Amino acid sequence: MKFTKFFVFVLATICFAAPAMAATQVQLAVVTKPGSAQYVAAEKFAELINKRSNGEYNVKLYHSGSLGKETEILQQVQLGAIQMAIVTLGPFDTFVPEIKAVAFPFLFKDYETADRVLDGPVGKEALESLAQAGFKGLQFSENGFRNLSNNRGAIHSAKDVKGLKLRVMQSTFHKELWRTLDANPTPMGWPIYSELQQGTIDGQENPLWVFDEYKLYEVQKYLALTGHVYSVHIDIANLQWFEALPKETQTMFETAMRDAAIYQRKVNREKEAEYLATLKEKGMIIDEHPDMKSFREMVKPMRNMDMYKEPKTRVLLNKLLDATK
Repeated sequence: MKFTKFFVFVLATICFAAPAMAATQVQLAVVTKPGSAQYVAAEKFAELINKRSNGEYNVKLYHSGSLGKETEILQQVQLGAIQMAIVTLGPFDTFVPEIKAVAFPFLFKDYETADRVLDGPVGKEALESLAQAGFKGLQFSENGFRNLSNNRGAIHSAKDVKGLKLRVMQSTFHKELWRTLDANPTPMGWPIYSELQQGTIDGQENPLWVFDEYKLYEVQKYLALTGHVYSVHIDIANLQWFEALPKETQTMFETAMRDAAIYQRKVNREKEAEYLATLKEKGMIIDEHPDMKSFREMVKPMRNMDMYKEPKTRVLLNKLLDATK
């Protein structure tokens, strides 16, 4: 009897002393720094997964380009070297050409329209198209409406863009957009502060948070609130890895990313007035009401360009255009 009690005591001691099972680590990469729109979504997602999985999963964030430029991050997700990423739409079009339809100029008139369409059936279809390249499209978070800045001079109408040496993302769509507007688009990875400072390029285009977080007001004088493209971030996972997860875990990841994206969009939009005030205070000359009709007229022919004639791209673009009506 004494031996039995001793055995039970020793067994219980061993059980309670054994270390808890280590959490499964999930690697998630963004190219931007803490405080950026991408990082806000990534950080919220990590927080939600840790909480909802009761510590079973731990999301490790890689930021500030520590794993390379966005195209390199996509390649790593595609190969399964890392599991997840939040990436600007532009670099995706070399992997899944039709996805560029989501960034068609002046597609969304406001945030409400963007949310309605991208959170709806057409947005889901766009995310599902990424499977052909080995990605699981989880959600659209946001970069925001893109605006044009430069050091050459004030830009009020489309004719003022002619000859502007402009940094663009490494994206077929973005190069063609600015060629259509008679600029000189120069594809570059991020960041670009030193290139602007040295005059390697005249200008760039980005949402307002980028100007503030990366202090572009120090190296850019003129800003026009063109809002020419609603720029999304696509929140993805490696498809093979994701589909190997238990179904309930897949649902948890999808729901957490949806909630993180909604949270990030809200934060981004609430800060826009603050960003604009800061840029004015820092001395940027801002045209808040440029001649948008001239921009819209000049980009109309893009619908008939070769890059939109590919059947899948044309179908998705038409669905997006119909959904925004």
